[in-house]
Amino acid sequence: MKTITGFKVKGKQVEGSQERANELNVFFNRFSTGPLATSPASDSHTDPTSSSLTKPPRLPASYRDITYCPHNMLGPPPRPTTTPHFSDLRQVRRQLEKLGQNKAAGPDGISPRVLKACAGQLCGILQHLFNLSLSQGRVPVLWKTSCLVPVPKKPSPSALNDYRPVALTSHIMKVLERLVLAHLTPQVTSYLDPLQFAYCPRVGVEDAIIYLLHRAHSHLDKSGSTVRIMFFDFSSALNTIQPVLLREKLELMQVDTTTISWIMDYLTDRPQFVRLGRSVSDQAVSGTGAPQGTVLSPFLFTLYTSDFQYNAEACHLQKFSDDIAVVGCISGGDETEYRQLVDNFVAWSGENHLVLNVTKTKEMVVDFRRARPELSTISIPGDEVQVVESYNYLGVHMNNKLDRKQHTEAVYKLYFLRKLRSFNVCSKMLCMFYQSVVASAVFFAAISWGSGVRACDSKKINKLIRRAGSVLGTAV
Repeated sequence: MKTITGFKVKGKQVEGSQERANELNVFFNRFSTGPLATSPASDSHTDPTSSSLTKPPRLPASYRDITYCPHNMLGPPPRPTTTPHFSDLRQVRRQLEKLGQNKAAGPDGISPRVLKACAGQLCGILQHLFNLSLSQGRVPVLWKTSCLVPVPKKPSPSALNDYRPVALTSHIMKVLERLVLAHLTPQVTSYLDPLQFAYCPRVGVEDAIIYLLHRAHSHLDKSGSTVRIMFFDFSSALNTIQPVLLREKLELMQVDTTTISWIMDYLTDRPQFVRLGRSVSDQAVSGTGAPQGTVLSPFLFTLYTSDFQYNAEACHLQKFSDDIAVVGCISGGDETEYRQLVDNFVAWSGENHLVLNVTKTKEMVVDFRRARPELSTISIPGDEVQVVESYNYLGVHMNNKLDRKQHTEAVYKLYFLRKLRSFNVCSKMLCMFYQSVVASAVFFAAISWGSGVRACDSKKINKLIRRAGSVLGTAV
């Protein structure tokens, strides 16, 4: 059905020579200094050396500046807790049974279908290996080896930056990561940014959007008020994590030393190679960042950025993973606090080796007054931030009138049922496609934008739903 409608049709697999694969591997590993090693096909079990890796700088002094982080994270050294131990076989078996059996195998060649089918027989063996890995603070090299598959960011990629590296890793490692994540989370919960809306139980996209809109509307009810929102964009956020800085942050969060050692080994000396069809690059060793597409990496990035928190009456900074928004509620034209917060965040990003993409960083100014004052733009070192009338924030289109017009128009275009009907697709399949594709797109995060829809936009949405009902032959 996706082929018929053209809905998110997968592009062809990227092809290329080994030379092209090597170029991509060097580019994806540009934030590290690991050398090219041997081909993974000939030496996939060799423990890569880290002698040529340079040690990243120590924790920046601003980390200890409490003005950057109202929640004081300074504390005693890491507590000497016992080594994490997975004594319950059911934990391991449960994670094995959760594996998606249709996923591609990682560099170790072990299919998740086999792991899932043999969960009862393998859980005891893997439990022993997992406990051994944690007690020694070491991750087997093959488990942390990544096969990078370049995925085009746009239809006709021309530059190396037009590809996104998706890492295929061992499914055994994914099981271990989930167990480590369950062990790590309770230790760091009190240090997490309360305005980080990603990877939190019972919190999601809707909460982030509702919170931003609530703060904006509450302020705009006052006379002479303006709201400025800066949407920051990072370049390769996960790839720029510095393990040495992360170690010091985890120590301040009082994570046990064994888990910290294991995480450091997990992040450093990671072999990676690029696969382009049948062409495979030479192996490179990465000592910076975290592999994309893994279980632990997003949460580690959350911990890496948790020390910068700001939530005051006039300004706040909120996060959804690496999507950062700074909201300034300005009265009487006084932008001092807002500009200072932006400057502090830019400085903190530089000190923590997070690269801001100024081209994709945008600002939106909301002011309901007829006679709006002239506002000066904000510059991030090297470039001026573009002021836009609308912005797609977490999948919801916002504009500077907060009227949801752009979002309604975007939703209205996502309509494929009539095309399916012209191909004589049965009604049962049509209903399934409507519920899984059309309805999920129409009502995505509706709780955060539905109340602000204008009457004319509401009619468009209702018209779309009525048309869907006529195509399906039933009320929806």
